[in-house]
Amino acid sequence: MDKKTALYDKHLELGGKIVPFGGFLLPVQYAGGGLVNEHLIVRKAVGLFDVSHMGEVFFEGEHALAHVQKLFTNDFSTMKDGQIRYTLMCHEDGGIVDDMIVYKFNDQKFMAVVNAGNHDKDVDWMADQLGGADQFIDRSDDIGLLALQGPKSKEVLKKLIPETDIPEKYYTFKEHVAIDGMPILLSQTGYTGEHGYELYTDAADVGRIWDLLLEAGAEFGILPCGLGARDTLRLEAGMPLYGHEMTDSITPFEAGLKFAVKLKKDDFIGKAALAAKTEPETVRVGLKVTGRGIIREDAKLYVGDEEVGYSTSGTHAPYLGYAIAMGMVAKDYSEIGTALEAEVRGRRIPAEIVALPFYKK
Repeated sequence: MDKKTALYDKHLELGGKIVPFGGFLLPVQYAGGGLVNEHLIVRKAVGLFDVSHMGEVFFEGEHALAHVQKLFTNDFSTMKDGQIRYTLMCHEDGGIVDDMIVYKFNDQKFMAVVNAGNHDKDVDWMADQLGGADQFIDRSDDIGLLALQGPKSKEVLKKLIPETDIPEKYYTFKEHVAIDGMPILLSQTGYTGEHGYELYTDAADVGRIWDLLLEAGAEFGILPCGLGARDTLRLEAGMPLYGHEMTDSITPFEAGLKFAVKLKKDDFIGKAALAAKTEPETVRVGLKVTGRGIIREDAKLYVGDEEVGYSTSGTHAPYLGYAIAMGMVAKDYSEIGTALEAEVRGRRIPAEIVALPFYKK
C-alpha cells in the first residue's frame, strides 16, 4: 500500500491531484496553479515542494567515514563539516544502484539522502555491503523534507529566521536552525536548477513549517508545486533522474557523472569495473526538438537509417518554450549540433543534440 507524507491532507485542501510515486501518494500538480504556472513561479520567484518521500540514512560512530567511503563513488575524506557532496552508489560491475547527496556533520556522522522509489533497495544494498542494518540508522519515517526553490527563496526564509542562519554557499548546510521554535536542518540544495533550499525537520512539525513558508512567500506569489513541475524543472536543468538517465545497467561515465567518481581514492564498490570503463561507447546527451511533437522516454533515436540510441526523458519545457529531451546515444554520434530523429508512434520527429544543461540560472 502506498504511504502518505505528513502533508497529505494539506495537499488535498490545496486541490492537489494525487498520484502514486515511489511508494507514496503525492500531488502531481495543484488546482490553484497547474504544472506550467508552478514551473514558471519557481523560475521567476519561489515555489514550495513536499519532498518528504525522500529517505534519510545516517552513518554514525567511529566507522562512519569508512562506511561512506566504501559504499559511494565520491571522496568524503576531503569534506569539511557542513558540506554536502553528490555521489553514486554502484554495483560491482559499475552499474548505478542509486544517486544521492551526502551531508557531513563531522568525521563520525554523515547523512545520505536517497530516492523514495529506491529506498528499500538502497537500504538492503547498504546492509548487504556493510554486514547488517545495524551499521547505519534509517530515519526516513521520522523526517519531513521541504524544498523551497526559486530566486526569492532567500527572501522568504529571511522573514522566518535570521539571515545568519541561512547557508551562504551551494551544497552547504546549517544544523542548528529553528522556525517558530521548531528545529530544522537547512541546506542550500535543490533539484530545479534554481537557487533554493531544503528544510529537514521532525515529521510532526512539517505541516506547521509548510504553512509558515506559504504565508511568508505570499507577497512573492509563492505556489505549492507538485511532481510534474519538479520533473520539468529538473529536465530543463539537465539533471538526471534514476530510472531514466541512470539505471542498474548504466555507468556513471555513460550518464555524464564522471565528476562524482573518484578513482584515486581507496577501494569502493564498483571501482575496478569503473576503472576499466572510463571511455564509454554510449553517453548522455541533450536534445532540442526541431520538428513538431514531444519526445518522451524510450523512443528510438536515428541518424538516417542507423539506430544510434534512445531517449530517456522528454517534455515541453515551459520556461524555454520548446520541447526538449535527454537520451543515451553512441559516442560517435554525440557531438553538439548532430541532427537526428526520434521514432514516436510510427513517425520521425527531428531533433538536434545541444549542450547540457538546457537552462542555467
